[in-house]
Amino acid sequence: FLETTAYFCMKPKMGEKEVSPHSFFSIWHEFSSDFKDFWKKENKLILQERVKEAEEVCRQKKGKSLYNIRPKHDSGIVSKNHRNT
Repeated sequence: FLETTAYFCMKPKMGEKEVSPHSFFSIWHEFSSDFKDFWKKENKLILQERVKEAEEVCRQKKGKSLYNIRPKHDSGIVSKNHRNT
């Protein structure tokens, strides 16, 4: 515990000789809960951006035809009979 508090450069409060676990973990709890809140917000924003991108891709694909329609050519027997008459 003492090595961890030294790593994070925590100093004891006035009137204390060492950093107490209560003071260390109260700060750590605040940090971790704030970090969790920001993490959730950031993930939500990323998800919204990905949904928008996917919707845009779908809109673009719907705009393009998946098949081509060619005009009908008069090359059958019926068209030959109509031309001869």
